[in-house]
Amino acid sequence: MKKSLFAAAIIALAVVSCKKAETVDTAATAEATVDTAAAAVDTAAAKIDTAAATVVEGVKDAATATTEGVKDAAAATTEGVKDAAAATAGAVKEGAEKVEEAAKK
Repeated sequence: MKKSLFAAAIIALAVVSCKKAETVDTAATAEATVDTAAAAVDTAAAKIDTAAATVVEGVKDAATATTEGVKDAAAATTEGVKDAAAATAGAVKEGAEKVEEAAKK
């Protein structure tokens, strides 16, 4: 009977030891999985930051191009208005001269 109890104690100890080792291995595996997931999240975050920086630069470039386009359009419009004003002034002057000539006759 002593041998049976001794054998049962050793088997119980072996079972308990095996279960603890499995738990440690599972914990280590879970930790490795979490580390891998964290690394993937960090990589994704870096890609998002890069994409955001690219978008910001694109918006800045587009704003600059739009501003330059508006400036060019404003300059062209100003020149057009100046030309139209000069033509109108010339036409008014000619019309006034014709009215004066007609009034003298």
